[in-house]
Amino acid sequence: MAIRIVTDSACDLTEAQCADLGIEVVSLSIRFGETEYQDRTELTTAEFWEKLPLAPKLPETAAPSVGAFEETFRRLADEGADGIICLNLSSKMSATMQSAQLAAKALDGICPIEVIDSWHATMGLGLQVLHAARQAQTETDMATLIADCEDRRARTRVYATVNTLEYLRKGGRLSGTQAIVGSMLSIKPIIVIEGGVVVPTAKVRTRSKALRWVVDKAKESSIEELCVMHSMADDLDEFIALAEPLTTQARTEVATIGAVVGVHTGPGVAGLVWFESSN
Repeated sequence: MAIRIVTDSACDLTEAQCADLGIEVVSLSIRFGETEYQDRTELTTAEFWEKLPLAPKLPETAAPSVGAFEETFRRLADEGADGIICLNLSSKMSATMQSAQLAAKALDGICPIEVIDSWHATMGLGLQVLHAARQAQTETDMATLIADCEDRRARTRVYATVNTLEYLRKGGRLSGTQAIVGSMLSIKPIIVIEGGVVVPTAKVRTRSKALRWVVDKAKESSIEELCVMHSMADDLDEFIALAEPLTTQARTEVATIGAVVGVHTGPGVAGLVWFESSN
C-alpha cells in the first residue's frame, strides 16, 4: 500500500478532492456560543457561512484532540499504509500540530509517521496537501516525499484582501477606532502569510484596487500551481477575470475558505495562493 496523506480541516479541500486522492482530514471544532461542531462533518462550509453573520459573538475554533489524530493514524496503519505524512495548519496559528505530533509518538514502531508544519492555512496548506497526495500515488520513498513537501512549503505564497474589517476587530486584531476609520475610508487591507503567521502587507483604497494589487503581485512571480480562494465573495467572477492571464499558465484550483480561517476574516475575502517556481 502507498504512503498515505493526512491533514486537518483548515486545508479547505473539497470532499471530492480528498476522496479522489485518498486524503484523510482530521477536523478542528467550531463553537457558536454553547454549541460545538466538528468542522466539515457536523458543520459544512456552506452552513458556516450562513450562521456566521447571525452570530452575536465571534465563534471560537479549537484544535483536534490527540485521540482524533491517533484514531486516523491507527486506522491507516491497520489498512496497511507503508507510511503516513501529516501536513498541518501552521503551528503558530493553532495547537493542531502538537496534537498530531503526540499522536504520532503513540504509534512509534508501528508505522512510520512524519508530521510536517505547512507554515500556512486554508489553500496555502491545501495546495501542499494536493501535491503530496499526487506524488504519493507513484512515490513510495518516505524521505523523498518529505523532502518534496518541505520544498513546496518553502515555495508557497498566499496573498489576499479582506473585504470587511469587522471580523478582524471582533477577533481583537484591530481596534474599534481603526475599523471605523478604515471602513469610512474604504480601506482594504492586503494580508500575507509569512513565517507561519498572517501579517498585513499593504492597505489599498477601494475593493477593485485591492483585487488588482493581489493579481499584480502574483504576476511578479513564476507560478507552477495556482489557487483562487475566496469567502463568499460577490465579485469572484471579476477577480477570476483579472487573474485569467495567470490561470492559463498553471494548473488552477478555485476554493472556498472554510470555517477555521473564515472565523477570523469574515466573508468577502479574495486571494491567490501559488507555488513559486523553483527555476
